[in-house]
Amino acid sequence: MKAFNLAAGTLVAGMFATASAAETPVLTVYAPDYFVSEWGPGPKIEELFEARCECDLQFKPGDLLPRVLLEGDRTEADVVIGLNTDVTKKARESGLFGPHGQDLSPLTLPLDWTDDTFLPFNYGHTAFIYNTEKLAEAPASFDALLDAPDDLRLVIQDPRSSISGLALVLWVQSVYGDEAQAAWEKLAPKIVTVTRGWSESYGLFTDGEADMVLSYTTSPAYHIIAEEDLTKKAAIFPEGHYFMVELAAKLAGTDQPELADEFLSFILSTDFQSMIATGNWSIPAALDKSGWPEGFQQLDLPEKVLFYSEDEAAALRDEAIEAWRRALSQ
Repeated sequence: MKAFNLAAGTLVAGMFATASAAETPVLTVYAPDYFVSEWGPGPKIEELFEARCECDLQFKPGDLLPRVLLEGDRTEADVVIGLNTDVTKKARESGLFGPHGQDLSPLTLPLDWTDDTFLPFNYGHTAFIYNTEKLAEAPASFDALLDAPDDLRLVIQDPRSSISGLALVLWVQSVYGDEAQAAWEKLAPKIVTVTRGWSESYGLFTDGEADMVLSYTTSPAYHIIAEEDLTKKAAIFPEGHYFMVELAAKLAGTDQPELADEFLSFILSTDFQSMIATGNWSIPAALDKSGWPEGFQQLDLPEKVLFYSEDEAAALRDEAIEAWRRALSQ
């Protein structure tokens, strides 16, 4: 009888545990791999949101838009976080995303944002980063970069596989227009390698394999705050810098619409915005500069912002990539 009672007690306990788990709503959020890594913002976001939502926030890492488009209406995602403005047209036209329903007045972006589908959570500017101990005087303009000696070693990312690489070709397109391929031809001899993604490029730079690396104006903040290293700087060009916004969006077919709305509202909260600067090493989208971490206060930022609407970016994407490909294949 004791054995039976023990088994029965175990069964009852298991039933209560299962019932409890079943009652806890699950919010599934698709995010990039880096986002959910131990050094990314995902773990802290999960901790902060679960403390207020009484839910189970589950990040599913991997490709974002390609995955959602492949899954279509069968997607498990309730929310996607980590999209950017260069892919929103394709995302919008899929019909898979619904209105975010959020008040946009808290946004502090350097441009007006009225999109009712894609919600900004942070932003930055594409830039070339250099080490002041190895490159005493960095090119002071995009033209100066093109005219620099060919022994200047640059590392960039492939625009066909990297959002930062795509931002670079659109940046060149914005600055040089019909002369973009000629600009790439001048830049090509200085490019020592093209990597598939940002991490590999930045690793080569920090290992001393390149003088400058394509990254973001916020990259030096990591070195300032995490390493107390003031030697990494962004070269600021008067021609302007390409502006990138990272975005979240709700799936129209989510079976957790109220929880998804709560998560999107959380994104604009002070808790989230105060964390995202050092969580994602980007500028918070809804936090006044006075609230930025001290290391961000020290950043060199461009006065001129270059930005394509989603229609412009979509129209120019193939042309910009082709100009890059032709120049580098010669």
